[in-house]
Amino acid sequence: MLRQMLRAKIHRAVVTDACLEYEGSLTVDEDLLDAAGILPYELVMVSNLNNGERFTTYAINGKRGGGEVVLNGPTARKGVIGDRVIIFCYEYYNDEEAKRHHPKVIQVDSQNRITNTP
Repeated sequence: MLRQMLRAKIHRAVVTDACLEYEGSLTVDEDLLDAAGILPYELVMVSNLNNGERFTTYAINGKRGGGEVVLNGPTARKGVIGDRVIIFCYEYYNDEEAKRHHPKVIQVDSQNRITNTP
């Protein structure tokens, strides 16, 4: 049996922009993606702490060190600049892997700078 488990989380990131005219996705500072182990074009779930919206999309690289977290395309309707979001990434693990698994949890400050090192 496989279990779907949290693999990575970027906790309480701040939305820095929303671009409705983009094709769609979530732009995230490349430093944050690297720290969490999330690859470009990988499926992510996003939960908006300000309005309760929860949606899935894919991540794309933002400028390294720029702190950007941008809602693109239809996801731009799911929040506004300044909203706090949690970005989740899941993976399937067999029972033995699941027992040993610990997700990477990246915490950030109000400028989307990493405040912890996993």
